[in-house]
Amino acid sequence: MHLPAGYWCRSRQGKCRLEWGSKEIREQPMASSTLGDRRPAWFRAVARPRTLAAGAGVLLLLGAAFITGSVWSLNRDPAANSVDRWTEELAGQRAELDATRSRVDAQVTALATRVGRMQAQLMRLDALGRQLTEMARLDRGEFDFDGPPAVGGPLAEQAGSGPVVPALQDLLDSVGDTINDRQRQLLALQNLILARELARQVVPGGRPVESGYVSSTYGQRTDPFHGQNTFHSGVDFAAAPGTRVLAAADGIVSLANRDGGYGRIVEITHGSGYLTRYAHNSSLLVRPGQTVRRGDPIALMGSSGRATGTHLHFEVLRDGRAVNPLSFVQR
Repeated sequence: MHLPAGYWCRSRQGKCRLEWGSKEIREQPMASSTLGDRRPAWFRAVARPRTLAAGAGVLLLLGAAFITGSVWSLNRDPAANSVDRWTEELAGQRAELDATRSRVDAQVTALATRVGRMQAQLMRLDALGRQLTEMARLDRGEFDFDGPPAVGGPLAEQAGSGPVVPALQDLLDSVGDTINDRQRQLLALQNLILARELARQVVPGGRPVESGYVSSTYGQRTDPFHGQNTFHSGVDFAAAPGTRVLAAADGIVSLANRDGGYGRIVEITHGSGYLTRYAHNSSLLVRPGQTVRRGDPIALMGSSGRATGTHLHFEVLRDGRAVNPLSFVQR
């Protein structure tokens, strides 16, 4: 309401009393048209009682919603944090699982490569075993290089084992067992062949001279010096003086010296109880303790000792007893 200067309005029961100083001028209703209300329209609309009541209600609803949201947010935060933690932990476990899978794949690849190499080695061992068995002329049933090794034993309880490629592990164990069996068989076969070879090498065999002929045999004969019937314990080989005398088998020289009627003699000790003698030599080419092989020159033929001419007296003893040398010479 716009009043002239010096006037003022006192509101009473919805009316406005105009006063000048202490004097009451008149009293009229408080109408906006009369009072000339110049407040903005939006302010007058808001200032209405109904509008104020509605605004208060809206404010109350907003406050309740804010409080409810705050309470819900407070109640939700722990669960959300737990979900976040579990999500991070699951992501870490997934990364660890992927790394473990990569390591296992690498180990499986290495294991498969090892199995392949072992199988190739097994094939070579089998081929070698079959070849050696045939060369040694052994019974195929004695050495088997074709099938898996025979196994057996009581049933044992199975211990718990992790799921680490059991099929590949079983194959690796099987190939390893077969290789071990082949190695044992090859070792036994090698020992047998070596024993046979050693026996063959140490057993006297072949002619003990480079050239010549048998001039006197083993057994009863007429003694050339006194004409009586005597036992001849060796075989005589006649040849030109200086003909080389050869070792009949592998062995160690146990004697190289003069020995009475034998003249210059060489004795060689072989394995399996064999010993050979080479007598009436003109000179000796070996010394005691020397190792000789079959066919090595050990002396030169002569007529030393009790002899009527140049020849080699050759004896073979087994376990200290003289045996017929011709059975060895003819081998």
